[in-house]
Amino acid sequence: MIANANTGWRRTVVGGLGVVGALALGGALLFVTMVLLRSDGFSARERPSALEAFIARRLRVASIPAGARLTPNPVQESTDVIADARAHYADHCAGCHGADGSGRTQVGENLYPKVPDMRAAETQRLSDGELFFIIENGIRFTGMPAWSHGETGEGTDSWKLVRLIRRMPEFTRQDIEQVRLLMPQSGHQHDGDSGAHHHDEGAHAHSDHDDDHDHGDHGAGS
Repeated sequence: MIANANTGWRRTVVGGLGVVGALALGGALLFVTMVLLRSDGFSARERPSALEAFIARRLRVASIPAGARLTPNPVQESTDVIADARAHYADHCAGCHGADGSGRTQVGENLYPKVPDMRAAETQRLSDGELFFIIENGIRFTGMPAWSHGETGEGTDSWKLVRLIRRMPEFTRQDIEQVRLLMPQSGHQHDGDSGAHHHDEGAHAHSDHDDDHDHGDHGAGS
């Protein structure tokens, strides 16, 4: 029995090292290829190639521990939970992800890779535990920061955000407006879900709602 356990452990380690090695090799080959083929430098304005997007998704999957994927959301959905999550999202997340979760913001569309659409199947297919892990730990080599500081009980806000993310595919204009009203209105904010522009001029803030156009159903994340 001990011999079988040792054999299984060795296979797990070897398999893990094989995956890491393959990912590292793929990343190195991609980098070398891009350097050799590109003569105009790197720009965050460009869209990632299909190969880059594929490798990025595989790296994201590999970066999340198996145990995290299976972790259920301990926070039960309620009106108060969604209200807390909405306020937190508006203050911390909407500047990049947009009030509707589309990622169609001035910041989101100029990051590399682009900010994903939170409403899209690619995001919604992630388990609650995976979404929580990404919020808490961020994603390396992207614009997604880690929001956890390792303090006891801090993860509650992230679990609440997961509840809100699950609602985003069904967001109404009222839901989007509720988030937008809670967003910090500093500088210039272009939110792709509505086409609304907000400017701060000294002590005055101007919001043009007459030309509001809804784009909530357009755009797919990567």
